[in-house]
Formats: sequence, C-alpha cells, structure tokens
Amino acid sequence: MGMFMRRDADPGAPAGGTDVLDRELEKLLEDAQIEDGDHERFSHYVPKDKILESAVTGKPVRALCGKKWTPSRDPEKFPVCPDCKRVYERMRK
Repeated sequence: MGMFMRRDADPGAPAGGTDVLDRELEKLLEDAQIEDGDHERFSHYVPKDKILESAVTGKPVRALCGKKWTPSRDPEKFPVCPDCKRVYERMRK
C-alpha cells in the first residue's frame, strides 16, 4: 500500500483509492485510543500527498496515530510509531 509512508519508504509503490482510505482512516482514528506524551520520540506514517502539501504550505499533517504537527525533523532518526504501525497493518487487511 503506497499511500502512507515514511520519507524512506518506496516512493514508487502504487497509491490506493484515497476517498475509501480516507474514510477508513477516519473510522480507525475514531476507534483508536490515543495517549499524549510519546509522539515526539517516533517517526510517523502520513499520507504522501499530505507530506508534500505540508512541505509547500507549512500546513500541519495528521499521522495514522492521530498526532498532528508540522514536520521538521528527519524521520529516519527515529523508530516507527507503534500506534501508526498498528493502524497501517489494520488498513492493509
């Protein structure tokens, strides 16, 4: 599934239907329990188009785990967020 990626993920992977995935993501985010505190220690999964939009406009992005922020650090320096990974794996099923 190429819609969500870290900066080091395969950019040539095919993207899925964004409307369906956006609806599924919203449902998963509503169902997920999100705790504050540890988000800053991880690299998060974000839709590719939102990463580009943020880079151009400075608009904040929302990760699969629900964290909302304006990316400014190199994601390769941090481990993958376990909450993002769980949501991503559920979406792949």
